[in-house]
Amino acid sequence: MQDDLQQLKLLSIFHYILGGLTALFACFPFIHLAIGIAMLTGNLKDSNTGQAPPEFMGWILVLLPSIFILCGWALSICIITVGRKLAKIKSRTYCIAIAAVECMLMPVGTVLGVFTIIALMRDSVKDLFETNNINAASDFT
Repeated sequence: MQDDLQQLKLLSIFHYILGGLTALFACFPFIHLAIGIAMLTGNLKDSNTGQAPPEFMGWILVLLPSIFILCGWALSICIITVGRKLAKIKSRTYCIAIAAVECMLMPVGTVLGVFTIIALMRDSVKDLFETNNINAASDFT
């Protein structure tokens, strides 16, 4: 039981780290967003002809990076939430679902996601989550 608690604590810490890294890497498209805004405002013109690039290019460079940034931040919030839930030993199903999504974040997310799924599938860890849910339910009554 102590080993399970220690493993859940370590997994929680690694989820915090991966969530922070995911949020950081989700900020990289800000470069493209700035270029798109410069294209739309007319600040980015050809030095020889003085013509601005087509407006649709600016919109593409504004919309796509915005979507990538928001999705990356949403994923990082989900990963950090898993770290919190693992630390409190709550919401086992949510943790498994997000761990499966983490497997797409190669290579670190894949390793962390697989280890999280393996740890959460053990019977002793299932019992930990069930007893914690029973204790939480008895606190409300």
